[in-house]
Amino acid sequence: MTAKRLRLLILEDEILVAMYLEELLHDMGHCVIGSASRVNDAMDFARNGDFDFAVLDVNIAGTPSFPVAAILRQRGIPFVFATGYDKESVAQGFGDHPILCKPYAPQALELAIAEGLRAVGAGRPA
Repeated sequence: MTAKRLRLLILEDEILVAMYLEELLHDMGHCVIGSASRVNDAMDFARNGDFDFAVLDVNIAGTPSFPVAAILRQRGIPFVFATGYDKESVAQGFGDHPILCKPYAPQALELAIAEGLRAVGAGRPA
């Protein structure tokens, strides 16, 4: 488990998946301070929000979440992609970021968060 309590942003358009993810993160000791189901809302939060980490669904109602990821990368905020698709669905300049495959288990979520934090700590792009 991550030693630090993280403040997180969730971008997920499926309400039950978002609720499950929030519960998992809470059980891990983290705090979800923002949740969005649309890319534009998440972009606003990504630009101005005060948080440590984000979990981004790749496909939000047919719209890729890459603009949100670009803002997070620019701000140096680590993130992981969550997707039911294969790794190639994230290849648009973000293929080196951790990917959490749906459906995911709590252990997979913990590992993806740890990998995202290590990537930033190692000087790789957020």
